[in-house]
Amino acid sequence: MPNFRKITEFKTPADFAAHLLNEKIDLDLVPEVPAGAAARLGQPIEHRGQTLGNRWAILPMEGWDCTPEGAPSELTRRRWLRFATSGAKLIYGTEAAAVSHAGRSNTRQLWIADHTVAAIGALVREMRQAHAERFGTADDLRIGLQLTHSGRFAHPNDDHRLESRTAYCHPLLDKKFGNGPANVVSDEELEQIIREFIHAAELAKQAGFDFVDLKQAHGYLGHEQLSAVERPGRFGGSFENRTRFFREIAAGIRERLPGFEISFRLSLFDMIPFEKGPDGVGRPMAWSGPYPYAFGGDGTGFGTDFTEPVAFIKMAQQEFGVDLVCTTIASPYYLPHAQRPAAYPVADGYLPPEDPLIGVARQVQAVAAVKKACPGIKFVSSGLTYLQEFLPNVGEYLLENDLTDFVGIGRMVLSYPELCADSLAGKELDRRRICRTFGDCTSAPRHGLVSGCYPLDAAYKQRPEAALLKAFKAKNQK
Repeated sequence: MPNFRKITEFKTPADFAAHLLNEKIDLDLVPEVPAGAAARLGQPIEHRGQTLGNRWAILPMEGWDCTPEGAPSELTRRRWLRFATSGAKLIYGTEAAAVSHAGRSNTRQLWIADHTVAAIGALVREMRQAHAERFGTADDLRIGLQLTHSGRFAHPNDDHRLESRTAYCHPLLDKKFGNGPANVVSDEELEQIIREFIHAAELAKQAGFDFVDLKQAHGYLGHEQLSAVERPGRFGGSFENRTRFFREIAAGIRERLPGFEISFRLSLFDMIPFEKGPDGVGRPMAWSGPYPYAFGGDGTGFGTDFTEPVAFIKMAQQEFGVDLVCTTIASPYYLPHAQRPAAYPVADGYLPPEDPLIGVARQVQAVAAVKKACPGIKFVSSGLTYLQEFLPNVGEYLLENDLTDFVGIGRMVLSYPELCADSLAGKELDRRRICRTFGDCTSAPRHGLVSGCYPLDAAYKQRPEAALLKAFKAKNQK
């Protein structure tokens, strides 16, 4: 395991900046974040005729606390209202919502359907009301819903079996997750899933969301379609065919819902999957020769080539008016150290093979490169939670240097949603609530427990699942 220093060792932004320079990590920050509109983070931005009040965004996460029928539970409501009162003005995607039962990643994932739309809509209205009560208005708040099909990672039924629907036979991921030719979706099944996405978008608009995010990330079905170079037929092979799944969904939404905003979260690049080595540290799975399965990759399995991601974004912009893109990379299922840099592994993961700050910098650089190539698109950054108390300083630097348009937070909002409002108010951050990337918000769902921040959120510390999670972790560490 690399010998890297923990973020808590740095007492000032100057200390942290010196470390980045000394380690030659291509990341920078401002020494002090101004308060309010004096900060870039606090400056409004125009988007589709609306003035959004600042540059903070809440990223969509996948919950494990809805009802078995896919409706929001009281725990879901608590999370969403914390998003709404965080101070962020862009709630990008709110949560990963399955478009069908078969597409659910777990039995408690949100499902946007005819039987859940009323409950979801009521919660969206409550979010706007809570935001207005806290900040005086919700006119500068924008809320979207992420639509997804979990594909390879679907576990829709109570026995928690993996019921994968894959875009193609992947030689490494099939080996890692036990998939095969029987798991590959047919063209006819893809056409049905396209119809489900379009209907889900209709329901999202009915529920009061301002836009939908069509998830093209993290190894889920939409993302896998983009790398289906060896799939035969109309949904594989050429760039035109590999983007057909997205294009037919977007075209159907545009036809049914003229003027309704379409966005997407995109893994800008992928790499060879990693696995736990004998020493517990992550290592790439064995592979020789060219690696054609990484969308945004350079063919080696480790480098990047943004030609196709840029072409995809520009196509979506020109054909469907997409002008907001939320960025990420790879997948938390087979590249967690790169996708969400952390000092501690999740229960079924591996020790980081590099300083997590390298992973943060890798994502920052990818967003900067794609943003430069795609004028007219607003970009939301992610992968920044590992920066911890220095997240606002780095976010301010990114905005000041036009390297992104919104600073997104995911895991951080589970433990410290008010970080956005506190930073804008010029308050000293509450170090006791800052996410330290312990990974329990992921380890718990991987063991069938409700999602949340067990180490730092008192509401989860007191739940009976906390003891179960502790036991699961102890068993995995043996």
